[in-house]
Formats: sequence, C-alpha cells, structure tokens
Amino acid sequence: MPGGRPRAFDADAALDAALEVFWRHGYEGASLADLTGAMGINKPSMYAAFGNKEDLFAKVLARYAGGPGSFAEAALAAPTFAELAERLILGSVELTAGRGTPRGCLSVKGVHACGPGAERARRDATAVRKAAETALRRRLGQLDDLPAGADPAILARLLHTITDGIAVQAASGAPRAELERVAATALGLVLEARGPDPSPAPDHT
Repeated sequence: MPGGRPRAFDADAALDAALEVFWRHGYEGASLADLTGAMGINKPSMYAAFGNKEDLFAKVLARYAGGPGSFAEAALAAPTFAELAERLILGSVELTAGRGTPRGCLSVKGVHACGPGAERARRDATAVRKAAETALRRRLGQLDDLPAGADPAILARLLHTITDGIAVQAASGAPRAELERVAATALGLVLEARGPDPSPAPDHT
C-alpha cells in the first residue's frame, strides 16, 4: 500500500489559481499570502506540492504556455505566413485584452521582473520566450510566402516585438477595440511587405 496521505486539494485547480495571481500581479507583485489564499492551501502544503515561489512560477509558466498561451504554438501549424502572422497578432489581442482574463502577458511580465529576488523567475520567463522564438524562426524558414528577402530570424523577432507591444499596451489599460485596430494595422504592414501573392495564377486555358 502506498504511504502518505492523499492531498486534500485539487493540484490542477490550485495551479490554475496561482497562474491567475501571477498573471494579474506579476512575479514580484504576487505575495505568498495572495498565492496560498487563491490556491486554498497553506504555505506548508504549497511547498510540499509545488516547491517554493520560484518553483511554483516555473510550473505556472509551463501551464500558461500549454493553456492560455497555446495559440502561439498552434499558429505554427498555419500553412502560410499570412495565416501564421494573423493567428499570432490577433491571438495576442485576445490573450492580453480578452474578457475575463488578466490584462497583459504572464511571460512578458516575468521578463520585466527586476528585483534581486526575481532573477530565477526572469531567467525562466526568458527561456520560455526564447524557445518560442526559436520554434517560430524554424517554422518561418519552412514557409514559401515570406516577404521578399526576409530573414526568418529577424521576422520572428519582429512578430514577437509586435505581440509584446500589444501585451504591454494591454497591461497599461489600452481598450481592446484600440488594440484590435493596432493589430490590424500591424498585420497589414507586415503582409504588404510580401509583395505580390507568390502562388501561381490559375490556368483558364
């Protein structure tokens, strides 16, 4: 018979609660009291189940990437650059300024943590973002409809710069409708740089 008493709480639900606290307040702004209160557990239970605050944040980052932020990975399956860019840019508005979710982006807030006690959190958030940019760069290199002469690495950085900017504006209180207009303008400019549609014209003969 396995030893130890079963946990008296739902670990997944507790992790989701912690995710919302970190997302809303950032790593430094989320106190242990905020976290344990939202998770419905005491500090010893949190440490036993998830480790310290830094460990918990690392777990939350992974859950965020596979949950609310999963649109970014899903966008990589788009068959064209136009569709990929649209899914990323418009998806960033939905993520950071959608109804019923905290404003801004958890990973962007994590990268901006600046206190001496936030070094690991900043490192973890940076690593997640670098991995996402690497995956995006790799996928862009496989597409045939990139803007003329575009470097996939620079293009990946450009797309992340646009989505990061949307996240920062959302966290600053910019209205969703305004961010949708910004996203549409940015998308139009990015796609305009492609020039003519590279697909062959239909044969009517």
